[in-house]
Amino acid sequence: MRIGVMVGSDRERPRADRLAGLLDDGRFAEEQGFASFWMPQVPGYLDALTAVALLGQATTTIELGTAVVPIQTRHPLTLAQQALTTAAACAGRLTLGLGLSHDWIINGQFGLPYDRPVRTLLDHLEVMSAAFAGPGTVDVDNNGFRVHSPVDVTDIGAPPVLLAALGPTMLRIAGERADGTILWMADERAVGEHVAPRITAAAESAGRPAPRIVAGVPVVLCAEAEVDQARTTASELLGHAHHSPNYVRLLEHGDAEDVGDTMAAGSESTVADRLRRYRDAGVTDLAARVVTLGDGSAARHESRRRTTEFLASLVSAL
Repeated sequence: MRIGVMVGSDRERPRADRLAGLLDDGRFAEEQGFASFWMPQVPGYLDALTAVALLGQATTTIELGTAVVPIQTRHPLTLAQQALTTAAACAGRLTLGLGLSHDWIINGQFGLPYDRPVRTLLDHLEVMSAAFAGPGTVDVDNNGFRVHSPVDVTDIGAPPVLLAALGPTMLRIAGERADGTILWMADERAVGEHVAPRITAAAESAGRPAPRIVAGVPVVLCAEAEVDQARTTASELLGHAHHSPNYVRLLEHGDAEDVGDTMAAGSESTVADRLRRYRDAGVTDLAARVVTLGDGSAARHESRRRTTEFLASLVSAL
């Protein structure tokens, strides 16, 4: 299992320091030997693809990924052009994570329709696949788009595409039409009994290579007496499942009730054991979301340092 790190919106940094701090985080992750660095598209925060393009200039070897960019907020041809531009800025190290987001974001915050999301995804993928086929003209007419436009961005190959796939239909599409999935709020049983079998079977049926299964997992080193607090903090910081029915349905395939229950928290041995269970369930790539504990910024900084250094020590062990 490859080990990477996932960041989120950093509310502790002043706004003026957030972009520079993100670039420092990416450089540090590369220096520590992590395989990948994942940036989500958080509502109202830094734009993920723009940030990843800048990270591509600040790093040289680490894989850089979005986890994930919602498709409904961008025209697929424009998104393809942006992704190709970002891939060029990253010298081919971009992995494009795409998703359908949630009704409370797409409809509630953007005022866009969330009806027929799977059909919307398929229409987007058809346009983007044509745009990724190489410099030339994109000619696609489907239910959602009529695209007849040139694309002439780069000779660097198209980025791998991962889909945020939670249910059976999305997992089938991810196996048939993408390079894998990137998960959030999936525990070991959900991965082993629901995600991995479905996406692997779909990829095999389509004659595609074995899919990547990237799991976003909160992680913190702490005393055993602090584990319950850590799980509560993770759920409050990273979003409760009940806000998003798609996550609720995914949780039903496992033993977790909220994101905190998917967390690897506790001593070094406890954290390592849980991460091994994710690996054994079928996770190919860990995207560790470090959660910090402590009163005051100095204590939380120390918590982050301990957890990050321990994760780095596992890079060659897992």
